[in-house]
Amino acid sequence: MIKQKASPKIARASVLAGELRVLLGQLKRKLREQAGLGDLSWSQVSVLSHLEREGPATVSTLARIEGVRPQSMGAIISTLETAGLVSGAPDPNDKRQTILSLTETCRDWIKAARAASEDWLLKSIEDKFNAGEQDQLARAVTLLKRLVGP
Repeated sequence: MIKQKASPKIARASVLAGELRVLLGQLKRKLREQAGLGDLSWSQVSVLSHLEREGPATVSTLARIEGVRPQSMGAIISTLETAGLVSGAPDPNDKRQTILSLTETCRDWIKAARAASEDWLLKSIEDKFNAGEQDQLARAVTLLKRLVGP
């Protein structure tokens, strides 16, 4: 069997995909650092993000979404409750279940974290890019939106 070389277009796209993955990971870590998420694990942040986006949920639902056992999710939730970030209330339809939701403290904290991240981005863009480069960045953002958009 003859091994075919990848076309230059495919090779370039492959290199670009790898570089973009690494760069986005670095940006995500930097934003997380700026947001002051402290000692929260990725799983804890993911649970908080889900509750913010989708609204209240049970431990079972969150465990299914995160791909973990309900016991593991229970430990995650216990830590978040102790930190005052989530609270539970009895499910009106099934008293055996607890509906978890974000506390007001958590909502305020999320707003502050987002503001800190956006402030860092704003200052970094202003400091590191001239007007022409900012235009290039705006065009790049438009292209990146196509990666995740419909």
